Amino acid sequence: MTSVPPPVRLPLAPALLDIQAPVRARLDRVPDEMWRIVRADAPIIEAVNEHLTRMKGKLFRPTVLLLASSLEQAPQARAVSMAAVVELIHLASVVHDDSVDHSPLRRGMPTINALFSHQVAVIAGDYLYTRALAELAAVGDLELLRVFTDAASAMTLGELRQLASFDALEFSEADYWLLVQAKTASLLGAAAEVGALCGAPRFRRQLARYGTLLGMAFQVADDLLDYTETESVTGKPSGNDLKEHKVTLPLIASLPHMSPAQRARVEALFASATPSDAEIADVVAIVHECGGIDFARRKGEEFLSEAEAVMAEVPPSDARTSLVDALGYVMERRS
Repeated sequence: MTSVPPPVRLPLAPALLDIQAPVRARLDRVPDEMWRIVRADAPIIEAVNEHLTRMKGKLFRPTVLLLASSLEQAPQARAVSMAAVVELIHLASVVHDDSVDHSPLRRGMPTINALFSHQVAVIAGDYLYTRALAELAAVGDLELLRVFTDAASAMTLGELRQLASFDALEFSEADYWLLVQAKTASLLGAAAEVGALCGAPRFRRQLARYGTLLGMAFQVADDLLDYTETESVTGKPSGNDLKEHKVTLPLIASLPHMSPAQRARVEALFASATPSDAEIADVVAIVHECGGIDFARRKGEEFLSEAEAVMAEVPPSDARTSLVDALGYVMERRS
């Protein structure tokens, strides 16, 4: 089977800026709100916070929350604080994941565990979680607290299930979807649902579903990047999932179509404690050849189509347009 080269894609940062345009003024307040919430008179916390500030990502989850809160042009003031909370929960999970995976880089910068230590990373992640919960308690809305704590619990259970999977190559597609639902889709679903509760409560059901589907596609796209983009583009080592013996959808989908010789090369990589760059490149090529990339991309697009159908139930507005545009951005992003 001959692999088809991926289409040439333009940089997508301007597209994300366009998506964020309806909530730009409020989104620009989110970083200051985050650091207000986590500020502490402790040198180690200040040092960690300063590093995390430099690692600031695209604020995609706060963007979704703020857009959802604007669907009826009546966003509540607390939406900005909730946008900060969702990003803190995300950051806490990132800090913990990097420590568990012993990852040295995130967004092209040293991780907390690489710069400080694994102990500091674990405690710093816990601190971010607890400060996010403290802010939710201060707001005093139990429904917001319930949505976010349900998501945080799902994320933790997802990580534990992944760690308990001893035979990586026996990890099934069904296992993969359960993991993605827990580790990624749960928080994006919560972001969209909380956004609805902060300005468009009659669309709570639709937004929760939209966010969950967006999250499923987001993770599929993220897993595709590991097979299709270089480190200079993603900010993470190329082939990093394979290096860490992580089985994601492109590999799962290609396994049944491999020849015995190809399967043996994949098994050899997973048997190696430190796979070489050549071994990783070889398995990436096998996954391309056996249709794993095309399969994963189709599955991601199916989630996006369903999410677009859900948003058809919401009246037109600039915020809805941006939420629909976010679907295309997720699948075509390069980092």
